[in-house]
Amino acid sequence: MDPVTIVIIAVVVVLVVFLWATYNGLVKLNVRVQEAWSDITVQLKRRADLIPNLVEAVKGYAAHEKQVFQDVTEARSNVLNATAQGPEATAKAENQFEGALKSLFAVAEAYPQLRASENFQQLQTELVDTEDKIQASRRFYNGGVRDLNTKIQQFPANLIAGMFGFKSKEFFEVDDPAKIAEPVAVKF
Repeated sequence: MDPVTIVIIAVVVVLVVFLWATYNGLVKLNVRVQEAWSDITVQLKRRADLIPNLVEAVKGYAAHEKQVFQDVTEARSNVLNATAQGPEATAKAENQFEGALKSLFAVAEAYPQLRASENFQQLQTELVDTEDKIQASRRFYNGGVRDLNTKIQQFPANLIAGMFGFKSKEFFEVDDPAKIAEPVAVKF
């Protein structure tokens, strides 16, 4: 075999291995982002499942606060529906939901017997735990999106990403950056 043929075969093998490794790397990152999004939706569903119990606990003490209960119920439904529409729609629904929850907690604040209730305290603990899990899921998702988007934009992986239709993903971002700096104060 002549040296030119060996060089051509070696170059083709290197290109095939590079194409294979880059494609598989993109697939791996894409699956990681999908898994992270699934984790977010699971935690949002868990939180949404806790909310009716929380609303019922507060209702017993503050039956006249119907608008707050309606707002929380509507916001809960919006979050569940938004997860199918992607990170941007979910982030907007999350902002509405956080506002409705703040109103619910403000109502609960006015009832010391409610705050002292074991059931209410347990629901609060579960909600805090779920919020922590949602935050962790968001960080994991955004880390996966960062890695995927970086790989898609870097040369020469961008050529392979374009060839096989890999697209950049949206980060899960809060609409109002001021909300990030402002801690949510919930007192019971």
